[in-house]
Amino acid sequence: MLIQRVVEIIATTARTHQVVVVISAMNAPDLRTTNSLIHAAQQAADGNSDGLTTLIHDLLRMHVQAARELTSPDQGPALEQELATIFTYVDDLLQSIEILGELTPRALDRISGQGERCNARLVAAALRGMNITAEAIDATELIVTDEQYGDADPLMDLTRDRSQQRLLPMIEAGHIPIVTGFIAATEKGVMTTLGRGGSDYSCAILGAALDADEVWFWKEIDGVMTADPRIVPEAHTIPHISYTEMAELSYYGANVLHPRTVYPVVQRAIPIRILNTFNPGHPGTIITADAPSGSVRAVTAIRNASLITVAGPGMLGLTGAAARIFAAVARVKANTLLITQGSSEQNVCLAVPQADATVAVNELRHEFSRDIAHHHVEHVSVLEPVVIIAVVGSGMRGTPGIAGRVFGALGQAGINVIAIAQGSTEYNISLVVADDDAHKAVQVIHQAFALTNTESETVGRCLPQGRNKP
Repeated sequence: MLIQRVVEIIATTARTHQVVVVISAMNAPDLRTTNSLIHAAQQAADGNSDGLTTLIHDLLRMHVQAARELTSPDQGPALEQELATIFTYVDDLLQSIEILGELTPRALDRISGQGERCNARLVAAALRGMNITAEAIDATELIVTDEQYGDADPLMDLTRDRSQQRLLPMIEAGHIPIVTGFIAATEKGVMTTLGRGGSDYSCAILGAALDADEVWFWKEIDGVMTADPRIVPEAHTIPHISYTEMAELSYYGANVLHPRTVYPVVQRAIPIRILNTFNPGHPGTIITADAPSGSVRAVTAIRNASLITVAGPGMLGLTGAAARIFAAVARVKANTLLITQGSSEQNVCLAVPQADATVAVNELRHEFSRDIAHHHVEHVSVLEPVVIIAVVGSGMRGTPGIAGRVFGALGQAGINVIAIAQGSTEYNISLVVADDDAHKAVQVIHQAFALTNTESETVGRCLPQGRNKP
């Protein structure tokens, strides 16, 4: 049982460290709590209430079953009643949404964050059953945000004050706070959520607010890998990387941490560790401001992308064409993943997620309709599906021949490069290939730079051991 493993990791860590734990919602293979709550809210708004009572009952039963397996008999009844109260509250919210026929972002935040509240209480009770003093705390008491429901930003000064006042006395007394991830609250106390990667974000926010020595993220992998091991079997864990490298890898498909997750701790230069819940003895990856130099550290990919091209000979003298392109894409909220433009200015290419391509192309054609009619712009075309390959490493900066080795390896493998982009920081070379070539491209680049497990350092030597702050 995953939650039992989590409890054991907390108990072991607490023997040598002062810890604050941030918990996400519970999931089962066939029942994911947050997704189920969001689906229920959407169904209620559409008037499709059939099955919602059963869904809420199934969620409650899953949590109650966990409570019975994890807690002692003397704690069980009170915990089960608390869980029942939470799901009764959810059911009441769903009925209100069904009556109104409308689901506001504010209402969705109230519903979607209840899974974390349940799981925090489960974990705290399980720890108490091991004679460890632990208390579940809703992050609505700690993290203060703006009113951007569904994707709120923290107000760090207020968050810092509240977190230190609430948590530091507990930590000093030897108690373990079990804090809900994902949720927060406005200054007026209205619940918000932190968007994608919300529980990780909560952890980073609290780590920064408490001036933690380190922030640890427990995942299902042995740290940050040189490539996706499903594509490159010889891929291995990178013991130590920089914040910048982590941000680049996260943006370009390494689903370890969402890029904005690292921002609060980067600002305070707090090291991050990526560790494996299922292999807690593995040292994982440490992420700091500086890391051992090396040319290429990892190769990653974003699949299901579309490459949009705006092209025509008249663009050479078309003032503000690039600005109009980016404004049009922004209007439809399409996420731009990559941009490239030839010096002739006769074409601009941008990659977007395939799901955003249709609305982006339609908006671009509308924006340039007059220019197309006058043949200044010949076409707005789309090529899909394509894959963006990112070659990342801080040591690439100023190292001659990196690009040559990348494209030489691809050329020898017969892989056509459709588009190329590299920023002036030189931390990342991004290129677009056909979907069918993606796996082979990652493999040959990984092989070309010999990204085998030759690094001699270990994560355990990256920082002094025995630190006892959160």
